[in-house]
Amino acid sequence: MLRHGLITAVFCCLIATAMTLTDHGNGSWADHLVYSLAIGMISWLCIDAGRLVLTGHREMLWPHGLRGIALVATGVTIGFVLGNLIGDAWSGAPRFDFLDFAGHKLMTGIVITLATSTGVCYFFFSLGKSKHMRSQLDLAQRDATEARLKLLETQLEPHMLFNTLANLRVLITLDPPRAVAMLDRLNSYLRMTLSGSRALAHPLSAEFDRLADYLELMSVRMGERLRYTLDLPEDLRDIPVPPLLLQPLVENSIRHGLEPKVEGGEIAVRARRNGDRLVIEVNDTGVGPDAALPSDAEEGGSGFGLEQVRERLATVFGAQSEMRLAAAPAGGTCATLSFPLPATAP
Repeated sequence: MLRHGLITAVFCCLIATAMTLTDHGNGSWADHLVYSLAIGMISWLCIDAGRLVLTGHREMLWPHGLRGIALVATGVTIGFVLGNLIGDAWSGAPRFDFLDFAGHKLMTGIVITLATSTGVCYFFFSLGKSKHMRSQLDLAQRDATEARLKLLETQLEPHMLFNTLANLRVLITLDPPRAVAMLDRLNSYLRMTLSGSRALAHPLSAEFDRLADYLELMSVRMGERLRYTLDLPEDLRDIPVPPLLLQPLVENSIRHGLEPKVEGGEIAVRARRNGDRLVIEVNDTGVGPDAALPSDAEEGGSGFGLEQVRERLATVFGAQSEMRLAAAPAGGTCATLSFPLPATAP
């Protein structure tokens, strides 16, 4: 509303200047400015206050149909009468001198007031409509992003579950007691996952907690062949991230890095700040990316999970996100995620 008032005041100054230049010395700029500001500001106050009371569309804040036309007509009439009275008092002219038809003074004032008020009101209406359309477009884009994220997550969850059940099937034959322990872990993991909210983002600490549960589940099957380290600095615990962002990377490290290695190995997941970006690294001491068979991706083992992570990063952060998968200098594989920290991050 205040922005509308400032814009109206600027228009009034321009009108006063134009009238001074075309009045051939019949009035000073100060007199024209007082008339223009008085008429314009009173009209603005009446119309802007009225639209807040009468509006039937909160996004555009402008009444529809005849109510909008009546509001503008009423505001302009009140502004014209009171503004001219103020101008007459300022210039020392007789009261209601503006109603004199001599010299077309009244008609000129009405035409200028109507033309200017109509133009300014249409300008404000266009601004409100444009803002409303932008908000609707942003809402549609946000809904599309949320739908895509939910779709990707619903694809990831059964993918993880099927892999775990396949591992459990093998363990039932080889070591039934450990299979029972793994089933108990799986039951606890699924209960925690399904009882949680289906939010589009959760704190990074929740992602690490979920990852710890998953690694404990895998530890039941792999025993001492799997060791892991989770490193999350305290100042990064509340950073929002999409759920199930890291688990596909860890699954990839286990299936294609540690499992083919007889002695197993270690997985280290670390989060750190790099300027205004969050960097998360998943390192393993497995056989390395070059040792994986080409058919692995075709089987849905690594290609599916990694591609899902890339798509989810691109959906949330666009071109500002990055994912790299490379051989670690000391052997194994290093997967690195990088994306901007939220503006509210400490």
